Amino acid sequence: MSRVAKKPIALPKGVELTIQADSVSVKGPKGTLSIAKTADIEVKIEDGHALLSTNDPSHVAITGTLRAIIANMVQGVSEGFERKLELVGVGYRAAMQGKDLNLSLGFSHPVLFKTPDGITIATPTQTEIVVSGNDKQQVGEVAAKIRGFRPPEPYKGKGVKYAGENIIRKEAKKA
Repeated sequence: MSRVAKKPIALPKGVELTIQADSVSVKGPKGTLSIAKTADIEVKIEDGHALLSTNDPSHVAITGTLRAIIANMVQGVSEGFERKLELVGVGYRAAMQGKDLNLSLGFSHPVLFKTPDGITIATPTQTEIVVSGNDKQQVGEVAAKIRGFRPPEPYKGKGVKYAGENIIRKEAKKA
């Protein structure tokens, strides 16, 4: 069995794990998430911890993956996830228009991004965007889509970047 799959998942107060034959669902204060599982993987709840196991040696890797996904689901419904983005560049700004994100990124037109269900987008300042939600994969995907409108370029570092991201700079051409 993989080392990841052997590690138990702690279930905090207010989080409820429901196991069916073909799926696992987690319910907590921030919502409900579920994932499909195969019949070969067994999930048990013992004194506030969830344990995963399998008897089939070909399912060892997927057991570790499923354990990591369930652990992220438990953290998502109890605490949630967030990803911060920064806008770098003259005239680059972000503002919320209802549920839509309006981005001015140096194009001839503003970029309007519709917020998907289950995701909350906030703009504390004109150059900061905070993407939050209970599904780690969806939060990361939305943040990557927003960053994809204008990824940081290597010469001046202008664009949309993750908070704390290090942009490797290139040297300009010498005449």
